[in-house]
Amino acid sequence: MTAIGFDNEKYLTEQTAAIIERVNRFDSKLYLEFGGKLMGDYHAARVLTGYDPNVKMHLLQNLKDKIDVILCIYAGDIERSKMRADLGITYDSDAQKIIDDLARWKIPVRAIVITRYENQPAATAFKNKLERRGVRVYTHGFTKGYPTDLDTIVSENGYGANVYIETSKPITIVTGPGPNSGKLATCLSQLYHEYQRGIHAGYAKFETFPIWNLPLKHPVNLAYEAATADLRDVNMYDHFHFEAYKELSVNYNRDLEAFPLVKRIIEKITNAPSFYKSPTDMGVNRAGFGIINDEVVQVAAGQEVIRRYFRYACEYAMGLTNQETVTRVEALMDEVGVKPEERVVVLPAREAARQACAKGKGNENIFCGAALQLKDGTIVTGMNSPLMHSTSALILNTTKMLSNIPENIDLLPRQVVQSLNHLKKDILEGKMVSLNVEEILIALSISATSNPAAQIALEKLAELNGCELHTTHIPTPGDLAGLRKLGLIVTSDPEFPTRDLLMT
Repeated sequence: MTAIGFDNEKYLTEQTAAIIERVNRFDSKLYLEFGGKLMGDYHAARVLTGYDPNVKMHLLQNLKDKIDVILCIYAGDIERSKMRADLGITYDSDAQKIIDDLARWKIPVRAIVITRYENQPAATAFKNKLERRGVRVYTHGFTKGYPTDLDTIVSENGYGANVYIETSKPITIVTGPGPNSGKLATCLSQLYHEYQRGIHAGYAKFETFPIWNLPLKHPVNLAYEAATADLRDVNMYDHFHFEAYKELSVNYNRDLEAFPLVKRIIEKITNAPSFYKSPTDMGVNRAGFGIINDEVVQVAAGQEVIRRYFRYACEYAMGLTNQETVTRVEALMDEVGVKPEERVVVLPAREAARQACAKGKGNENIFCGAALQLKDGTIVTGMNSPLMHSTSALILNTTKMLSNIPENIDLLPRQVVQSLNHLKKDILEGKMVSLNVEEILIALSISATSNPAAQIALEKLAELNGCELHTTHIPTPGDLAGLRKLGLIVTSDPEFPTRDLLMT
């Protein structure tokens, strides 16, 4: 069992109170920029062990009578089909998913804002699609004068050129599917319009990481740097905060760089000295107060840095990032004091690949291994064969172990597996004919209708959620999709499972 390092109830109490206290400082109108993931914040769950990935939704439910939600998405991200690597979907698809997820939590989205909109065709199609489904969509162009001409920014030609979004609740949550979605610009635009209407509204920022009241080099904060290595985020002491209060607090480079301009814009909008003296002042994050076992979260954060190393190494192999990003995470591993092999499933996976090589199994002389750690610490391995991928074999081996099914009992009738191979190779003329994880899951569900052992194994799949898995090769799309659905935490060595350039 994983030791608990974070108390969700304590955090919710602290965080709710902090937001209510902040809105009360203004004319009962606060624009709260929500960074990070609203739902499924698995980075936080991995680092702050015990953290509920959906705790922010519980927070919003605590405040549901006091909030409106505005969702921002950058038009350029829609146009170039930017992907969310953790979900394998585009940002516009993620925006739709957020709307659906919020609706299931009975928190409606007040409006969608497409930011920096310049009539891009894909963004226009996205706008039309949402509007025809009854969603209110606004478009904001690039703010004239930004960032140097303050008089133009805070004028009818700057923020005033954006259509005002009507909201009715004391707190407006402004969120988006990823970084640089235009959340800050939307908040400041709305703030401008509120003051034009005589409403002295306020602005605040809510981000979980970095955690301002942990040390600069605390592993939890270094794990945040690893997670954003491709964005070049660097944690720093907030020198504005120290100058104002003689207290150390941690923030990151982009917020520190933006603060002087944001402060000046707010002062221009409000025609008064800024309420905030530092970026830390702007924040309302109380995550640090939810940590109840610092030693546990430090260990978990070190493991997350290792995971990020493997992810970026694979992305480099696939041409999705550069060497600088990989080198940055390697440096962070040194700072935390961890090595890739300290991820417990790495060496067993590589040993499974060596065993596959020794047995001469595999496709085109490429031998793959995979290893999974169950919640009780047990390690299970799998290797590839002409019939199935290593991760597919691993899933079947694991469900057998959980079900106490002897190794010599087949969960899938051999003729069914061979029939699927025949379909892929001879009928569909596929190159990779061994079965991936998605195909194995379908075959297992079919087999369960007539095989009691398969039915028992099928029911055990739910126990894999949250387990750690490593494979010696980059998963194919079918493997990755299946592993995601099972809720496994996956890393891979930066090697390809086939000599073909297109993995299918």
